[in-house]
Order: sequence, then C-alpha cells, then structure tokens
Amino acid sequence: MNILYLTHSLNGLLMLAFPILIGIFLTRRFHLGWRIWWIGGATFVLSQVGHIPFNAWFFGLFNKGVLALPSPAWELPVFALLGGLSAGVFEECARYAAYRWWAKDARTWGKGLLMGAGHGGMEAILLGAIVLYTFFYMLAIRGTDLSTLVPAEQLTLAQQQVSAYWSASWGLTLMGAVERAFTIPFHIACSVIVLQVIQRKQMRWLLLAIAYHTFLNASIAFLAWSLLQAYPWGSYAVESLLGLTVLLDLFIIFKLRTPEPEEAFETPSPLPDPVTALSLSEIPETPESLDNTRYNT
Repeated sequence: MNILYLTHSLNGLLMLAFPILIGIFLTRRFHLGWRIWWIGGATFVLSQVGHIPFNAWFFGLFNKGVLALPSPAWELPVFALLGGLSAGVFEECARYAAYRWWAKDARTWGKGLLMGAGHGGMEAILLGAIVLYTFFYMLAIRGTDLSTLVPAEQLTLAQQQVSAYWSASWGLTLMGAVERAFTIPFHIACSVIVLQVIQRKQMRWLLLAIAYHTFLNASIAFLAWSLLQAYPWGSYAVESLLGLTVLLDLFIIFKLRTPEPEEAFETPSPLPDPVTALSLSEIPETPESLDNTRYNT
C-alpha cells in the first residue's frame, strides 16, 4: 500500500486529536468543564469573520494600485509584517473581548490555559477537517480522467496538483500536524498574556500580546517564503524553528502562572463529647434520693 495513504490521513487525524487531548488534560487537571474551551474556540472563529475579509480588502489595495507596492527587496518583509500585524490585532482583540464580556468567570491561570487551548485547538480542528476532506477528494479522483472534472484551461494545473499530492515526501505530508502541535502552545501563551489585562487592569498587556503575535507570525512567514522556494528542506527548517518558539511559549506560560484558588470547604463543627457534654449535678446521698433512683418494676 502507498504509504501516503497513511500519512495524508494521519496528518488530518492528528490535527483533530491534539486539541481534544489537550482539552481533556486541562479540564481534568483543573477540574473544569468544557465551556471555557468552547468559548476559546468560538473566539477564534469570530476573529476570522473580521480578519479574513479585512485581509482580502487591505491587500487588494496593493493589487489595485491604491497602495504602492514596496520595492522588491522589501516586499517580502513588509507583507510578512502586515500579515502578522492583522492576525495579531484581530485575534488578540477578540481574545480580550471574550474575557471582558463573555467568559467573565475565566480569571484564573488554569482557565486562561483552557481558553488558549480552545482558540488554538479550534484552528487545528478546522484545518484538520480541510486536510481530511482533501485526502478523500484526492483519493476519489485518483486515476480518473480529470478532463471530465475541470475546465480545459485548468486541466494542466489540476494534473500538476494531483501529481504533486501523490508524489510528496511522506515526511512533508505530516508537517501540518507538527505545525499545529507547535502552534497550540503559542495560543495558550497569548491567552495567558491577555488574561493579565483583566487580572492587573493594565491594557499594555494587550499591546504586548499583539506585538508577540505579530512578531511570531511575521518571522515564520518570512522564513517560510524565503526557505521554501530556495531549498527542498525548507519545510523541515521552518517547522524546526517554530518548534524552538515553543520554549519561549512555555516560559511565558509558567512565568505568568498564579496559584489556583482553593475550593473553600466548610469545616464542620466538632461533635460534643457525649460524656463531657452532660453537666452532672451532684445528687445528695440521702435515703430519699437513693430510693428515687431504684428501678421499680
């Protein structure tokens, strides 16, 4: 059997499994339900409702000549920076809005972790679903006459795409799952940073989250565009560098850790000692009192 059958499908399945497993771990570790995780996931979806149309409109201004294109030497870093900034603004502002007006009970470190896991997890799940859909579609059309499926002007491109899909290195077909595994800690770190806005009542933490998001997105995008076109091993290099950022994410997560509030248990009052609780008065030993204490039948 072609190993790509396994790796293409495994790539999508892992992208679905990682966020679910992380969610299970966090909910059990902090004794929480899934509500905060789902709010984090919905926050990602809602952020893209604004983010995707904005990018289409804004970057379309360059194509229409409304905004001047940067010089060729600066085009790559400028677009990487602008793309990273738009992602940072939309996703981190959406994260803050969710904390502020929706998840009003998410004020602890553990709940911040779960919010971030839901945010990054929903992104992974949606991408994993796309990967699996693509796999089943490519499996269905493999070996068929593509001229019966696509217009003649797109036939060559379609044939190239199908050929590239089934001739890829098996290692490259798993890079999507690897990237999601490295990206979810990033979203958790950003979630904890934004949580500081609520905990410390300082908006500068939101600006810090936007700056961190912009920096990471822009850096990885710049490296990806540079390395993927120049070197066949570019994908492995990019994912390795992304993996190194997990160390920074973990540092941020645990640097901002705060103690979890302990559950307040009501301490029951001690039961009275049945012996000492009785106040025994001395009974005078008189003939009358002794006669009253006799057991009469």
